[in-house]
Amino acid sequence: MATIDRQTPTLALAHALAAAGRGLPVFPLSATKLPALRSPHHGEQPPAHCRGECGLPGHGVHDATTDPAAVRALFAAAPRATGYGIACGRAPHRLIGIDLDVDPAYGSDAAGALRQLALQHLFTIPPTVTVLTPSGGRHLWLTGPADATVPNSAGRLAPGIDIRGSGGYLVGPGSVTAHGRYRLAPGTAHLTPAPCPRALLRLLTQPRRPPTTTRGATLTPTPDRRGEGLIQFVLAAHEGQRNTRLFWAACRAYEHGFGDALADALTAAAVRTGLPEHEARAAIASAARLTSRRGEETNGAA
Repeated sequence: MATIDRQTPTLALAHALAAAGRGLPVFPLSATKLPALRSPHHGEQPPAHCRGECGLPGHGVHDATTDPAAVRALFAAAPRATGYGIACGRAPHRLIGIDLDVDPAYGSDAAGALRQLALQHLFTIPPTVTVLTPSGGRHLWLTGPADATVPNSAGRLAPGIDIRGSGGYLVGPGSVTAHGRYRLAPGTAHLTPAPCPRALLRLLTQPRRPPTTTRGATLTPTPDRRGEGLIQFVLAAHEGQRNTRLFWAACRAYEHGFGDALADALTAAAVRTGLPEHEARAAIASAARLTSRRGEETNGAA
């Protein structure tokens, strides 16, 4: 685990300025990987849907900029920032982040799953910038074309693979979080983000399957289409970690817009591990409230 000391904010700013100099829009993050600046609309009722139009900082990924003076101003307003986020989907790079998890609870290796997808759909991942995460995972940086919008997703391609696209962000290398430091993988520091293979881009941008209908009734997509990796994550919980795993999975589902659709399946999975149903429902409700508040500040982090 990396040490957070007085120099950490200074180093975070230096890394953020270096990234901005390479055309990557950045903004300050706290040790929790969340935006370091509080929303200027916090507590407003009804909640504001401002994305920075008010001219004030504190809008999470929407604060991201490549202007050095603006970057310095953001970090000056967030003196306890320990890292920085890089906005995905923004010109000139239009960054796409492939987040590969290594948690064995998913039941499969995310890197292996990506290799299987590459074999199945006939593409290869080119050498590109790779960031090692404190948990042992890795972020692959790819670029997208101007005419494609890549949405954020969790476990959609395969269990353990999250995608950061338009409106999302990646934790930049050199950032320090409560769990450790993000760093460039050896041999990739000199690389630039490689273009996303067209076959992979099609997988990332294809629309979700529409809900099926039976005699006019709309049915909710089944869990194997949305969030299967999260359900498997909950099913693999042992005693003492069931509530924590369920809460984490529910947060991810709500962050990516299908929490309500997955709530029953997550509850059923938690009950199968031995968690009482009322506790499972309470954990999911707590996740919904938490992510609703976070939604005022940010859209997707990795």
